[in-house]
Amino acid sequence: MASTAPDRDPGTGTGAGPRTGGGGAATPGTPRTLRAMNDRAALDLLLAHGPLSRPRIGRLTGLSKPTASQLLARLEAAGLVEATGVSEGRPGPNARLYAVNPRAAYAAGLDVTADRIHAAVADVTGEIVGEFRLPATTAVPGGVVGRVAGALLGAAEEAGLALGAVHRLVIGTPGAFDPATGRLRYAAHLPGWHSPTLLEELADALPMPVAYENDVNLVALAEQRTGAARGHEDFVLLWNETGLGAALVLGGRLHRGVTGGAGEVGLLPVPGTPLVRRVAQAGAGGFQELAGVRPFLRLAGACGIEPGGPPYVPAAARLLAEAAERHGEDERYARLLDAYAERLAVGVAALVAVLDPGLVVLSGAALRPGGEPLLARVQAHLAELSDAQPRLVLGAVERRPVLRGALQSALAATRDEVFDTSRRPR
Repeated sequence: MASTAPDRDPGTGTGAGPRTGGGGAATPGTPRTLRAMNDRAALDLLLAHGPLSRPRIGRLTGLSKPTASQLLARLEAAGLVEATGVSEGRPGPNARLYAVNPRAAYAAGLDVTADRIHAAVADVTGEIVGEFRLPATTAVPGGVVGRVAGALLGAAEEAGLALGAVHRLVIGTPGAFDPATGRLRYAAHLPGWHSPTLLEELADALPMPVAYENDVNLVALAEQRTGAARGHEDFVLLWNETGLGAALVLGGRLHRGVTGGAGEVGLLPVPGTPLVRRVAQAGAGGFQELAGVRPFLRLAGACGIEPGGPPYVPAAARLLAEAAERHGEDERYARLLDAYAERLAVGVAALVAVLDPGLVVLSGAALRPGGEPLLARVQAHLAELSDAQPRLVLGAVERRPVLRGALQSALAATRDEVFDTSRRPR
């Protein structure tokens, strides 16, 4: 049965290193375990650096030449590495180069919104080999289960794979599945996803392990692995697109909360908006009504700028990009950026007062296009609203950040499983 909230470090994925215990697993300190640790170190180096020669692997790992040769022979026999050519341009004989075998395993990610499901399959090196978009308007039998399976199958077929070749799937959705009930919460706009039996139905229908994660949490994972939050143990990611949300990373780990709802800052009561009661029925709270996409577009109209839309998110992104480009020559855009930045700073100040993070990352189509002009204004307003002054940066993962986070999470767990040679028969 699938887990609704896998206990994983957003920077390392599910699991770590050689496993111990029963079932034939290795005991820490045995030669087999040490070999497995060296194997994993070499595989991680190949993922990070690309093709490497045996002497280079030996130098990077500190292994002797015979041990490095045995390691590569072992990994090649297991189908985890392959020879890809020879080194050139150096004195002496050319050395054979080795790389991770991309066909050793595959993982998949899904980015789910009310408008579509975007599926992608990546090989074990992280290269995307198949993608598929299933619009909400496309009729698919079987409800949500049929739509998830159909999107995933489309991506697998694009990659030339059978569905059973995918080792693991991570699904990113708005809101979060409550660990106690299995119900999706904080996402009333996602039709069909609120059945208490949905997770069991998906587990029965799909041939691989499935994990579920909030979409903004996946963006934070992507930023921590490859983007603006790399190397940071404590940070907040503020996301503004179809809704306002935040991801909270504390001590290097995602903080999800008891019901999975940590970071649902669209519901945060803030000055400047009416107090919303029964927010579960209303679907929004103060901060969403203060700084969400539609309030931003209304703010543009109040500044004398034609806001455009619907669709509202592309209109907001386009308008923010115009404001960032023209704020120095048109006072209307300067006023818009400053007023919007003040509204954003109100919510950021509340998060900073509670969490005191060292870094705040601004991301999403209704934040990133504002660029440095918006960022500087948010920082200036925050300086007046908060005693603590975290560093503010723009998200660096621009394209498909939710999907990239889902793939990275699925790949981390897949690599932990497939690269653990201590579990392989001798």
